[in-house]
Amino acid sequence: MKKGALLLLLHFALITTTAVAQKFGHVDMEFVASKMPEFQKAQTESDRFSEKWAKDIQDKYTEIERMQKAYLAEEILLTDDLKRKRQNEITDKEREAREYNNKIFGFEGLLFQKKKEMMKPILETVGKAMEKVCAKRKLDYLFDKSSDFVIVYSNPQHDYTDYVLDELGLNKVASNNKLDKTGVNAPATPPQIPDADAKEPKNNSKTTKPKQ
Repeated sequence: MKKGALLLLLHFALITTTAVAQKFGHVDMEFVASKMPEFQKAQTESDRFSEKWAKDIQDKYTEIERMQKAYLAEEILLTDDLKRKRQNEITDKEREAREYNNKIFGFEGLLFQKKKEMMKPILETVGKAMEKVCAKRKLDYLFDKSSDFVIVYSNPQHDYTDYVLDELGLNKVASNNKLDKTGVNAPATPPQIPDADAKEPKNNSKTTKPKQ
């Protein structure tokens, strides 16, 4: 019994030591990608495709509306066979428009596939930059806090987003929460509380990036 408890205690100590020894961080991959000129170009291209396809769909429904108005205007003059024929034609056009809409804008439709295709080289570039940051900073894990992986809280001192921006040549201003050169987490600078009688100081601090 004592031997089993001792082994369990040693196992727990080993796991704890391993966890402490590991180094981790997080990055806002979506924010990084949005700063890349390639992303802006891809976004513009995606909007162009979306607008073109939306117009195609609108043209189909405009044609259906024209057919419906024509049918109503001529219905009294049509035989039963011609009525059925015209109604079937309208129904076929409506089905065609719905199918085309789903093909373009539906789940994993053409627009989704187009965006995925355009984003692939961008995400690969960001991924390579993240790998370089991990190697330089000796990180064991780097989490993407913009993904579906839920992070309830993240300490800004472990945020490596600025390092990835640096690696991509996109960061012009040094981050306030970077780690020091030794790779040890640098303590955050405490906020300065202004004197009530003193003049309001100029705000020279870095603008906080918008929440994505």
